[in-house]
Amino acid sequence: LEILMKIRNTNISHSDLRRRCVLSQEEYYGCELLLADRDMVEQQADEILKGCGVSSAAFLLFRATTHTLVLRALNAGIQYRVIHNASIMNAVGCCGLQLYNFGETVFIVFWMDTWRPESFYDKIKKNRDMGLHTLCLLDIKVKEQSMENLMRGRKIYEPPRYMTVTQAAEQLLEILQNRRDRGEELAMTEDTVCVGLARVGAEDQTIRSGTLQELASSDLGGPLHLMIISGHLHPLEVDMLKLFSGSEGLKTLKMTDSSTYVS
Repeated sequence: LEILMKIRNTNISHSDLRRRCVLSQEEYYGCELLLADRDMVEQQADEILKGCGVSSAAFLLFRATTHTLVLRALNAGIQYRVIHNASIMNAVGCCGLQLYNFGETVFIVFWMDTWRPESFYDKIKKNRDMGLHTLCLLDIKVKEQSMENLMRGRKIYEPPRYMTVTQAAEQLLEILQNRRDRGEELAMTEDTVCVGLARVGAEDQTIRSGTLQELASSDLGGPLHLMIISGHLHPLEVDMLKLFSGSEGLKTLKMTDSSTYVS
């Protein structure tokens, strides 16, 4: 993280940034590092595990879809140990929302012309029905291929894309309109209080609280972004969120009892 913070604002490409990070880590640890993308982890796990039976290897886990690597290691008789690190799952507490008030985490994907899923909204609704906050992880497109290059087997990749809070809020607003047009009871509205976070843990970390409509026009700067849809709010949580709201404050909040706010 320290290395990233030092060089993230320089005018270099994403691939060069990754290369510099690897070289810096190799110098620090005194050994060669292999940058394993998702394809390698999921399709070439045997390469990663090769030699682990006679020497130690460390796998720095940045994704949530690599549990199969543990299972393959166990099947091969290779022992493993998990060393826990910081996680965005608890780092979001920096915005002032209480972690035990969160429900199921959702993942908001980039929409395409022919693929516009809304399933994450249904999970947000379930959380809201129980008064729970929803952490929304936002899509990252790295090493993605165009359909033509994929069909032709060419290892040519599109420029990386990182979903912003603005883009996620815009998609949610469109889903709300779609559900409204179908006569459904809405889980939230344009006035629901949400929180946008960017670059959590970095020196230029940014937090913005406001309505969903307000976040759709908020610029939180560079990646990585994530968003939280609020559930029932404790007064202390409201006081914290006001630290990150605009001059209008959180005027859409309504008190249902002495210890609960809703929007």
